[in-house]
Amino acid sequence: MAQRAAGSIRYDVPRSKVARVTLARPDARNAQDTRLLHELNDAFDRAAQDDEISVIVLAADGPHFSAGHDLRESPEDQAMDQYRTVGTWCGFGCEGAERQMAREKEIYIGFSERWRNIPKPTIAQVQGKTIAGGLMLAWPCDLIVASEDAEFIDNTVRMGVPGAEFFQHAYEVGVRKAKEMLFTAQPVTAAQALTLGMVNQVVAVDQLESTVLALAENIAQKPLFALKLAKEAVNTAQDAQGRVTAMSTAFAMHQLAHTHNLAVHGSLIDPSFMRPGATNERGAK
Repeated sequence: MAQRAAGSIRYDVPRSKVARVTLARPDARNAQDTRLLHELNDAFDRAAQDDEISVIVLAADGPHFSAGHDLRESPEDQAMDQYRTVGTWCGFGCEGAERQMAREKEIYIGFSERWRNIPKPTIAQVQGKTIAGGLMLAWPCDLIVASEDAEFIDNTVRMGVPGAEFFQHAYEVGVRKAKEMLFTAQPVTAAQALTLGMVNQVVAVDQLESTVLALAENIAQKPLFALKLAKEAVNTAQDAQGRVTAMSTAFAMHQLAHTHNLAVHGSLIDPSFMRPGATNERGAK
């Protein structure tokens, strides 16, 4: 596979046993193109495979955590043969719905599931807006610390699809709020997210980094093997409630919506979403 120098992700070790992976596309509000997602996956693998690292922090440059999928990415930049394949579905060169499903199964739901199941504790450090695909970066993390200005938005129903590919909504905010979140596209504020149990702490913007690093240092003092076992025990409890089946069903519905939109509109999403004046997935300013 072609080798690319990291340009969308920054990796450092700010504290003993703590790795920090930073989304570094602030000018694009950390919108996720194919390159960013693959570089992020590589950085997570690096931290997971380093026995000197016990905790992984996911942070982001700029005023917003992530504006979601980069809808302006060109087909050439989406070419999957430029990157290392980590899943087994493949089929990226096939025709029709198979190609689209293969791509999203690899870099969207596939990557998010991989990141959720990294054995080491992970902490998302979230400020500003986290929109649609951005939720698929924060939600796989074990803990979320948010700044007071943080907002969490899934506006994909406006695009003609039934939610972000990593369909964790009901487990993050509960069934009623999940429906409201999807039906209205209105933001869940940091204060609401704390009440709902979606985030662990809400702090002032200027205290966000120090709070996250203090939390990471606290966790990193614990025996790593015990941390791994505790994480797997909790994840298994959630999966035993039917999360995996629900996720697979929602992903299939997401693909159906894409196929419907292609048949009706000639594009993967409803084109009215991209018209001037419409709020799109890159709505963070």
